[in-house]
Amino acid sequence: MLSQTHRVVLALLFGATEPLNKAQVDVCLEEDVNLVQIVADLNAYLETESLPIWIQNVAEGYRLMICAEYESWLSRLFQNKSKLRLSRPALETLAIIAYKQPITKSEIDAIRGVDTTLKPLIEKNLIKITGRQDGPGRPLLYGTTAHFLEYFGLASLKDLPRAKELTEIVREDNTLFDSAEQDATE
Repeated sequence: MLSQTHRVVLALLFGATEPLNKAQVDVCLEEDVNLVQIVADLNAYLETESLPIWIQNVAEGYRLMICAEYESWLSRLFQNKSKLRLSRPALETLAIIAYKQPITKSEIDAIRGVDTTLKPLIEKNLIKITGRQDGPGRPLLYGTTAHFLEYFGLASLKDLPRAKELTEIVREDNTLFDSAEQDATE
């Protein structure tokens, strides 16, 4: 059975338009609560009751999420809504910014080896201007936004895969690609 505090937090999660954080919950409840424990309790309850939702820690807050097995129905509901699509160069640029932030456009261009357009990533609210670098021309510095964390399902930048993990992922992808290519030629 859920306590009144648990029910209020669940209601706040339903009503929130952005990830709900501890400070917001404390203000609403007018008391200091252990939000981590409340979320754990709520997730256990949701799982026990086999409800199609769960609570995820994203962008330094919490958000209600739909369980993956219900994705096909949701995609039908939202089939006319356009998804946020990113080109390969945009993803590459976003990765550079995420791992090297704060970073200037000229530093991004030097890493990529081509002139980079940042405007689409800014328009999609995935990156933002975080300040200016000291030095000649005082170039703009770029970093990721809370929307970036939310979109990729990350609680914080610390959740980004490390270089070793990325190498393993690329190696696995190449192995799958090589075997699919070999099957196609046989």
